[in-house]
Amino acid sequence: MANDSGKKIFIIDDDKFLLDMYSLKFNKAGYDVKTADSTEEALKTIRDGYEPEIVLCDIVMPGLDGLDMVGAIRKEKLISKSVIIMLTNQGASEDIAKAQKLSVDGYIVKATTIPSEVLTEVEKITKSKKV
Repeated sequence: MANDSGKKIFIIDDDKFLLDMYSLKFNKAGYDVKTADSTEEALKTIRDGYEPEIVLCDIVMPGLDGLDMVGAIRKEKLISKSVIIMLTNQGASEDIAKAQKLSVDGYIVKATTIPSEVLTEVEKITKSKKV
């Protein structure tokens, strides 16, 4: 999809290897990728005015976890047009329920999803939100 290229995606994960891997995957698909390896850094970037179309965020992070970060984004009414997707190894129903309470747009469990499937899933979730 030519019109999808250049979409800004913000990937937040404390695992450098995964950050690099997903960056490469989304870059190759034509996304404008920005990464942060901490929720504090991510929040600062967003508070400073960065407005990505898509936010991919891990839950288990040092300091503020991903769900708390999303909570702060919602509370402060930041990036309201962004599609927020949790990308995590936390597959427990209580984690999913917490994410749903925060109105996240999608929830992907890393352990059961290879990077190309993550890309496909993100595009599917994003498309469903734009309709």
